[in-house]
Amino acid sequence: MMNTAPALQSFLTKEEAEEIRRRFGTPTYVYREDILEQNAKAVLAFPNAFGLTARYAMKANPNRTILEIFDRLGLHIDASTVYEAERAISVGGVNPKKIQLTSQVIHDEALLKELVRQGVLFNATSLHQLDIASRVMPGGEISIRINPGEGSGVYKSLTTGGEDSSFGIWHEQLLEAKRIVDNHGINVVGLHTHIGSGAKPEVWQATAALSLPLAKEFPNVIKFSLGGGFKTARMPDEKTTNLQVCGEQIVAEFEKFYKETGRKLHLEIEPGTYLVANAGVLLSTVMDVKRTTPGNDYVLVNAGMTEALRIPLYAAQHPLRIILADSGSRDEQDYVVCGPCCESTDVLTPVPKYLENPAVRTALESEGHTDLLEFQRTRRLTVAQIGDLLEVGGCGAYCESMSAIWYNSIPQAAAVLVRNDGNIVPIASRGNLSQLVSREMLPEGY
Repeated sequence: MMNTAPALQSFLTKEEAEEIRRRFGTPTYVYREDILEQNAKAVLAFPNAFGLTARYAMKANPNRTILEIFDRLGLHIDASTVYEAERAISVGGVNPKKIQLTSQVIHDEALLKELVRQGVLFNATSLHQLDIASRVMPGGEISIRINPGEGSGVYKSLTTGGEDSSFGIWHEQLLEAKRIVDNHGINVVGLHTHIGSGAKPEVWQATAALSLPLAKEFPNVIKFSLGGGFKTARMPDEKTTNLQVCGEQIVAEFEKFYKETGRKLHLEIEPGTYLVANAGVLLSTVMDVKRTTPGNDYVLVNAGMTEALRIPLYAAQHPLRIILADSGSRDEQDYVVCGPCCESTDVLTPVPKYLENPAVRTALESEGHTDLLEFQRTRRLTVAQIGDLLEVGGCGAYCESMSAIWYNSIPQAAAVLVRNDGNIVPIASRGNLSQLVSREMLPEGY
């Protein structure tokens, strides 16, 4: 089943966009309830052999309303820090027993202990964290995250498995992990891997085949989590993971494990991007249009790295659409689209990451391209005028949650939800200066 999100051009009508600007201003994150629900149902229908738990990787977007929508539909939670777990419980209203905590570091052992007491499942990601578990929850139940030695990602920076990744306990240290938990009487009920993000079902099958045998070392393991994001196509030339094909291939590996061991392992998955990326856009206003030399035309909008940091961070490619302020029609031209920050990298049309590939660079140079900046930043858009709106697509994931809050003292953007009945309702207010300065203080004598 492919992602059911509509194409970008139908995400917001002109009337909806204008209403949002009039009522809430810009920049504003806009989410659609129907797409969130459709994507959740697609994930919950993921094929499995002996049962499925689908967890939402809340780091993608922890907005309270989104957490509650997914909780109502039956998704569990994958938390990446003790603070995310606490947030899901206290703000999102999530039952602690529906939360698994997988954290690179444990920021607060006392908070971890309290979360475990409430029912959160701790997923240890290092040998040291197994020692922490022995102090926090002696004799308790945990899960263990294993680095199986393989990874997957569109870019290396998005890959979370393999020898170049710090995530999880290296598979060759599994016997050491077993010794630690046995010595402390810890009951390992789950194993977890996380390879990154990819669209190819065969990669997921290979990971399952590589990882499942590790469960033979832990006789009490009842669930196996194949963590990692399912690739979601933001741009027209990208491909979304086919969940049905991907799941069917994984089913075969779980059935094979059952035939070999007699153990029926419960499958867990934990998508984030797939659930929310194309369920949200960032709506901004064209504040200026300028030219330096012929062919260097710039559109400046009031949203950028402060609202969508993943774009300069990963050179992430997001679809852009000009929504005309008037009722006419205009031609198209190439633009560099820039955000409002005093940073040269605050560009919404960055150089594609594939240009870092030496083979691609060599091929371009052989064609006479010596300055790769000629490929930088331009996007063909409708001719822009001050006062138009710019819709940045695919911003439901890792935008609001990853925003560079308060850089250049720019207030945090507002957020709204387009309900199934068409009503547009606020789900996060715009920041203000008092929030910024409330944590600051002058030392005595100033």
